[in-house]
Amino acid sequence: MDKTEKLEKLKDIIRVYLPEDVSPEEITTESTFVGQLNINSAHMVDIVLDVEDAYDIVLENEDLENMRSVDDALRIIENKMGDKE
Repeated sequence: MDKTEKLEKLKDIIRVYLPEDVSPEEITTESTFVGQLNINSAHMVDIVLDVEDAYDIVLENEDLENMRSVDDALRIIENKMGDKE
């Protein structure tokens, strides 16, 4: 799975949890979950669980603390997937 495919899969996961006032088109690699996408903490937990299932990885508390933007999430996903290979 290349980076573009990972990003699209991640966008699909995030899209489900966007509040009504945020358009899915606003999801970019630079988007911050809390600030720009207005994702609340409960939905962040849901996103993390969905990411773990979708990419077959396990995220640690440290990963969650570092997951502030879509780009952060992609970097963490790639690192975790690389660890499995």
